[in-house]
Formats: sequence, structure tokens, C-alpha cells
Amino acid sequence: MNIRSIGPALALSLCLACNNATENQTTAAAETTVDGGQSTVQDDESAKDIAKIAVGSKDHSTLVAALKAADYVNVISNAGPFTVFAPVNAAFDKLPKGTLDDLLKPENKDKLRSILEYHVYVGVLKDALMSDGLTYGMASGDNATIGNKDGKLTVNGVNIIATIPASNGIIYVTDGVLLPPAK
Repeated sequence: MNIRSIGPALALSLCLACNNATENQTTAAAETTVDGGQSTVQDDESAKDIAKIAVGSKDHSTLVAALKAADYVNVISNAGPFTVFAPVNAAFDKLPKGTLDDLLKPENKDKLRSILEYHVYVGVLKDALMSDGLTYGMASGDNATIGNKDGKLTVNGVNIIATIPASNGIIYVTDGVLLPPAK
């Protein structure tokens, strides 16, 4: 084999090797891509966002099921900031029999979304901003009224029983479900 034939053969070999490396990198990247949004990000170091806190709470499994049915888990995982009034499981039990099951049906997704949006304020409402009688516009477009009597907070008369800070806002745990005003 002479020197002239080695050059092209070497160039061809290098091209094929580079092409295979690129294909392997592309395949590896495709295999590690995860479908989903912000809620699928694995991060055990940072403070948890609202969705991760709710998913990790045994008292909020019904709320998480509703968020999943409405395709809203990723929404409340985003940067926010959000204030979420999060009903505990027992709060959903107070609804008329069959209401929750009906809301979780795919054909009622818009109605479920409207109810969930009524539990979210875009921004952070710290306790200092929760004065008696103040009204805030919720993500649904409807207003909710804060009650503050002797330091006991309510929203539309529903008791706020705990406050949990999150990386993307704040959660006020409630003992009732907020229902938007009838239109």
C-alpha cells in the first residue's frame, strides 16, 4: 500500500468514527430524555416546590389526584410564585356524595380546572397581607375573601390550618374545598 492510498483511507475511517460517535451520543441523549415538565426534575438538594410537597403529603392525595386529572401538576411546579389553598383529603369528603368522582371524569376536566384555579393566587400572600376582608383575584378570574379574626385565618370562610413555604410560593392548608361563585 502506498502513501497516497493511506491518506484517503485514514480520512474515511475518521469520518466514519466521528459519525458513529455522534449517533451514539444522539441515541444516549434520546434514551435519557424524560417526558414531562418541571415536576419530573429530580432535585434532592433544593427546597421542594408546591407540587412536590403535595405529592409527598399523605393528607393531600386527593388534591394530587385532582391535579393529575386536570394535567396541572407541571403548572404548579413552575417558578411561580403561587399561593395555593390546599384542601386536605377530609375536605373533599365534605363535598356531596359523588361530586369528586364526577369532577375527576375526563369530560369534566374544564370544570375541575376552574375549581383548582380558584385555589391559586398568582403571587405570594404572606400572613402580613392577609387582612380581614381583603379580596384577592384568583387564577380562575374569581375573587376570594380573606378572614382574619384574632389571628385565625380563613379564605371564603374555610379555615386555614397550616402554612407551608415552598420554593415557588406558599401553601395554605385548608379544611374545606373552595368552590367558585356560581356564574
